[in-house]
Amino acid sequence: MTTLIVVGAQWGDEGKGKVVDYLASRAQVVARYGGGNNAGHTLVIGGQKLVTHLVPSGCAYPGTLCVLGAGMVIDVDVFRGEVEALQATGKLLGGELRVSLDAHVILPHHRLIDGLREDRAQAGKIGTTRRGIGPAYEAKAGRRGVRVRDLLRPERLRTRLAAARDVVDAELARLGASERVDVDAEVARAAGWAAWLKDKVCDAGALVDAAIREKKRVLFEGAQGALLDVDHGTYPFVTSSTTIAGGACAGLGIGPTSIDEVWGISKAYATRVGAGPFPSKIGGALEEQLRRAGDEFGATTGRPRDCGWLDLPALRYAARINGLTGLCITKLDVLAALPAVKVCTRYEGGATPGEVELDEVRPELSDLPGWGDPSLRGKIAAARRLEDLPSAVRFYLDQIAEQVGVPIALVSVGPDREQTILVRSPF
Repeated sequence: MTTLIVVGAQWGDEGKGKVVDYLASRAQVVARYGGGNNAGHTLVIGGQKLVTHLVPSGCAYPGTLCVLGAGMVIDVDVFRGEVEALQATGKLLGGELRVSLDAHVILPHHRLIDGLREDRAQAGKIGTTRRGIGPAYEAKAGRRGVRVRDLLRPERLRTRLAAARDVVDAELARLGASERVDVDAEVARAAGWAAWLKDKVCDAGALVDAAIREKKRVLFEGAQGALLDVDHGTYPFVTSSTTIAGGACAGLGIGPTSIDEVWGISKAYATRVGAGPFPSKIGGALEEQLRRAGDEFGATTGRPRDCGWLDLPALRYAARINGLTGLCITKLDVLAALPAVKVCTRYEGGATPGEVELDEVRPELSDLPGWGDPSLRGKIAAARRLEDLPSAVRFYLDQIAEQVGVPIALVSVGPDREQTILVRSPF
């Protein structure tokens, strides 16, 4: 095996940053294929916290090639700031970054439109990050977007901006904004972006395909989670891109026969940030206790996450639409901070995601035996093998694997890189 896709199997925030960082130590190429700086991947290395939004989580390893694919939308100012901050810590100093010429660019009016729409939505708010992600993907689908390659050719950029100006200006006026597209200013701004990007751009698909043909170990890093996928998530409360494993092929430009394994990441419980259905939400003081114990606040937005019990029907759905071959369970130690633990085993009447809207289901919960002991958290955090885990915890993992029909591949027992149990080799 030389290729592995890692995806979020819930509503995002599953711990992809830590897991990909851990697995990246064994990879030669780490490639992101979708989303933008609405993602927030937190890495804790030797007690030092790093948060990345655009740069792949393999950035911590000198010599590991980090690729941003065509399926992404990139805010170049944010990207540059993030890279410079990482370089200040001694990372990404060897030319390890590559950016697809066909990735789309988030422009200032995309951010403006995103915020204005969210402000006007009121009760119908989606809960976007206001980063311009949705409007950038909208422009892409409407064939009026700007790609990285356009930044390198000022006259072509000018033509594209001028062609889109009427549509954008009309939308800004509809939303009550006084701003309008200033083509000259946009072209001038893009010149600085192009100067910084020019030695990093490439045909990302060809680069990754060549790495696969050379039998290099390639790790594909997803953003957000399966239940936020624009086609298969809890629409309309979704992101604007394809977040499932199939997006890796489309977002990088490689064939599906190149993929060996797909691992899905799930917390030992469930969280969601932003609006939308969340069947297993706990509520009350117990939810707040879990939120505090797990530091459940968005890495990108800082917003408190809704917290709930592990939702097995939703996890089975994620396993199906991604073709999961392995499960990575994170924050297992956090669950042990609660006085009692439950799990959603099914929805009332046997309803399943994909057949019904998740705001229409009622979860059926089962109590988990053997939890509620305060000493469990320390025992879990100290474990480095499955055999080191308390019996109740091992039983819980066994039940997840059995109920979902996917074996456990990795378990995270704490925030640090070393607090990880690797059950089977990723490559």
